[in-house]
This record gives sequence, C-alpha cells and structure tokens, in this order.
Amino acid sequence: MQSNTRTPTPEQEFQTLQMYLSEFNQQIELFSQQFQMVEQARMESLAAIESLKGLKETTDAITLLPIGSGAAIHARVIDADAVIVSIGSGVSVKKSNDEAVTYISDRISEMEAQGRRLAETIGKLQTQAAEVGRRLDQLYQAGPGQSHGRS
Repeated sequence: MQSNTRTPTPEQEFQTLQMYLSEFNQQIELFSQQFQMVEQARMESLAAIESLKGLKETTDAITLLPIGSGAAIHARVIDADAVIVSIGSGVSVKKSNDEAVTYISDRISEMEAQGRRLAETIGKLQTQAAEVGRRLDQLYQAGPGQSHGRS
C-alpha cells in the first residue's frame, strides 16, 4: 500500500516558505498599524486628562474650540466641571470633570492592555517570520546554482 503524500521538492518548499514569509510580514504590518492607532488614541486621552485637570484649576480659561474643517476659534470655558464625554456608538454623556478624568483613565487602561496584546502578537509573528527566514536561507545555501527566484 502506497501513501499519496509526497515530500515537496526544495524548490516547492522554498516557494511555499516565501509565501508564508510574505503573509507574516503583511500581518506584522497590519498589527503594527493597529498598535500605532491605539497608541495615538492613548496619547490623545492623556492630553485630554491634562487639559481637564488644568481647566479645573482655573476660573477664566480660554481654549481653542475646533469647529470643523481644521478651523478653530478661541472660546471661554464657562463651566469646567461640565464635560461631555463620548461613550461610543455616537452617544455622549455629561460628566463632572473628575468623572470624566476617571472615565478617560479607565479607557487608557483598556488601550494599554490592548497595546500589550498587539505587541505580543507582533512579537510572535516576528519570531515565526524569522524562523521561516532562517529556513529559506538554509534552502538557498543548500542548493547553490539552483534558481529559487531569490536574489
């Protein structure tokens, strides 16, 4: 009784590994972009907390108010303890300054956890890509003179 499984030729393995390496690199790029977006949102949230704390300490604050299309106007803050916070799905709620700071701090903690998960995933993918790269190098070095499509 014969088995239908065949051992791939070095050329077939080389091509398959090149495909895997390309897929790993694409995944690494996607997860890296997600990580950058989470980090940017985290930094914006930290800045919002600092602004809220600064506004709480003054009674005559003037700030820039974005009005759309990259335009902003100077505006006087009437009540620094009345903060409108987006809670998702287009819904916003009014919170006190302290409540808003707490809410945003909680969101920052969630973003940090998400960032750690993304960094861990990126690290695993980089390790797998490195292993595939080492195997590709082994195949390339083992078959001098053979055309693998690698320069």
